[in-house]
Amino acid sequence: MKKVRVGIIGGAGYTGGELIRLLVNHPHAVISFVHSKSNASNLLSKVHQDLVGETDLTFTGELSDEVDVLFLCTGHGEAKKFLEANPVASHIKVIDLSNDFRLSQHAQIGDRKFVYGLPELNKEAIKDANNIANPGCFATAIQVGLLPLAKAGLLHDIYTTGITGSTGAGQGLAATSHFSWRANNIQAYKTLTHQHLGEIGQSLLQLQPEGNVDLSFVPWRGDFTRGIFISSTIRTDKSYEELVALYKAFYKGQPFTIVTEEPVFLKQVVNTNKAIVQLEKVGDKLVVHSAIDNLLKGASGQAVQNMNLMFGLDETAGLKLKANFF
Repeated sequence: MKKVRVGIIGGAGYTGGELIRLLVNHPHAVISFVHSKSNASNLLSKVHQDLVGETDLTFTGELSDEVDVLFLCTGHGEAKKFLEANPVASHIKVIDLSNDFRLSQHAQIGDRKFVYGLPELNKEAIKDANNIANPGCFATAIQVGLLPLAKAGLLHDIYTTGITGSTGAGQGLAATSHFSWRANNIQAYKTLTHQHLGEIGQSLLQLQPEGNVDLSFVPWRGDFTRGIFISSTIRTDKSYEELVALYKAFYKGQPFTIVTEEPVFLKQVVNTNKAIVQLEKVGDKLVVHSAIDNLLKGASGQAVQNMNLMFGLDETAGLKLKANFF
C-alpha cells in the first residue's frame, strides 16, 4: 500500500510534537516535511526531545506540494492567514487543528469547505471530505458525553464543569502555566464564555434540531499536565438502564469511545486516543462523566483518526496506544 505523504505546519508546539510522535510510527503514513521558520534546520528531536532515536528529520522553512495531506498546527487565527498567504494545491487535503473553520459560518476559504471532524458525529462526511476542522479539546470531551442525549431529544438545561491540565494552554509562557503557579493550585476561568461553546452548540443542534438547549460551562485549570475530565448534569425521567443502553447503542462501531459502568478516572485515557464515558443517576438527575487526553483525542490523535478515515485506512491505525496509568 502506498503511504500517505504528510506535511505539518507549526510543528514545534505541543500538538505538532504529538502529531509527529504518532506519525513517525504510523504504518501507512510518512512525514515529508515539518515546517517551522523559527526552528528551520534544527533536528525535530532537539525541540521534541522525546523523539530522540525515533527520527533524523529536521524542521524546514520551505513548503512543498509533494504531500497528500497538510496538518495545520498553528495558533487560533493563524490557519486562515496561512491559507490566504500560501495557496495549497487542490490535490492536498487539509486538517486544521485550530478553531478557524469549526463553525459553519466560517467553514470555507476560497474553494475549500471544511467538515467538522468529530468522528462520533460526522464519520461518513469525514470519509468524503477534503478539508477537516479538527474539534477543540474541551468541545470533544463535552460532546462525547452529550451527543446520545441530543440524538434522543433529551437536552434542555445542561450544567457542565471540566478540568484540564497545563498543556491545554499551549507552550506560550503565561503566569498560570508556570509550574510554581500550577502546583497545589486550581482556578476557574472563562466562566460561561469558553470559546468552544459555539462548536458544541452547533453539534447539539445538528442532532436535536428543535434546539432549546442551554449549556452552562465552567472550566477549571488543574494541577497536572494533560487530560480533561468533564461532568455534565441534566434532568431526565429515563431510567439508568435505559440511558446506558442508549449510550452503548449510539457508540456502537466507534472504536475510541467507551461507555463504562465503572467510575472513570483520568489515568485511563492519558496517552491514548480514547474517550471514556460513565453515567450516574440519582432521582431525576443524570450526571455524565467523560474523560480524554487533551493532546490526543482532544487534538493530534483525533486529527490522525480523521486522516485515517479520509484516506480509507483502518480508523485505529497508528492510534492503538495504552494509557500510562502508573
